[in-house]
Amino acid sequence: MRPVDVLVRLEWASVLLAAVFFYWWLGGSWLLFALLIIAPDLSMAGYLAGPRVGAIAYNAVHTLIGPLALAGAGAGLALSWALPVATIWLAHIAMDRVLGYGLKHATGFSDTHMGRIGRAEG
Repeated sequence: MRPVDVLVRLEWASVLLAAVFFYWWLGGSWLLFALLIIAPDLSMAGYLAGPRVGAIAYNAVHTLIGPLALAGAGAGLALSWALPVATIWLAHIAMDRVLGYGLKHATGFSDTHMGRIGRAEG
């Protein structure tokens, strides 16, 4: 792994730790955390319709836009559930990036903005 790749993963690890700390600070339910931490991966079901649809579905819930919008809307509308859920969602995205799972290209699940995942061919 290149030094810049290590740096990017460390950066996302810090986001993950900050999200978990913030969730604790909010006093969120750890049962809710356990139930929702992998919920964004349900979007992989989009791959049943092919790689293009799968990439669109996966990317729609694996960008920072969603949790940041939810956090903002929750704060603006005083929705007590929104900030904890947005924090879990952010933690999930950060966890994926630490593991090397990036946003998907339409060419297939293994082709990501962080490079190809899985074993190298050859």
